Amino acid sequence: MLATRYLFLTRHGEADRHGRLTEAGRRQAVLLGRRLRDVPVTSIHHGPLPRTTETAALIATQLPGVPQHVEEAADDFVPYTPKREELPETSGDLLLAFARQFPQPDGERATEAERRFTGPVPGSEPRYQVLVTHNFLIGWLVRAAQDAPPWRWLTFSHANAGLTVLQYSPGHPAALLTYNDLSHLPAELRWTGFPPDFYVP
Repeated sequence: MLATRYLFLTRHGEADRHGRLTEAGRRQAVLLGRRLRDVPVTSIHHGPLPRTTETAALIATQLPGVPQHVEEAADDFVPYTPKREELPETSGDLLLAFARQFPQPDGERATEAERRFTGPVPGSEPRYQVLVTHNFLIGWLVRAAQDAPPWRWLTFSHANAGLTVLQYSPGHPAALLTYNDLSHLPAELRWTGFPPDFYVP
C-alpha cells in the first residue's frame, strides 16, 4: 500500500561568506518553523553544511518532537550540466556559462535525492516531510515534478526560507502546490540570495 507524500522544500536561511546563518537567516528560519506549526510534519531532513543544519535546527524549535535527519543527498551540488544543443537558441550561451561556473555535476546524488524524497510513500498514512537544502536541488526536484527537460533546473531561483510544496499521490502525476511562497516573511527578509541585477532567463 502506498500513501501520499507532501514534500515541503525550502532553501536555507541567509548565510554569511563563511556559510553560517546571519541574524536575518536565523529570523527567516524561525518564521518558517512557525509557518509550519499547522502542518502535521513527520520529519525534517537537511543537507550536511552548516547553513542547512542551522536552518533545520531553528525550524525544529517550532516543531517540538519532530525528528531531524542529515542527508548527503540534500547537499549543495550541481545536478546536471546540459549540452549546448539541449538549450534554447536565444539563451543557451548564458545558461551554459552559468552552469560551467560550478564543479562537475553529481548525477549520482541527484538520482539519490529523487529516490529519497520523491514519489508516494509506503503505508496508509500521508507523510509530511520538510527538506532543507539548496537552490540547485530545489530547482532539480521542481523540474522533475513537472517532467521538464533536465536543463530546466537552471531557470529556478529560490528565496532563502521560501516554501515550495510538492505532492506525490499514488496513481497521480506529481503536483506543484506552492512555489517559493514568502508570505511568512516580512518584506525585509524576502531575498533570493542573488545580486539585484542577477537574472537567468
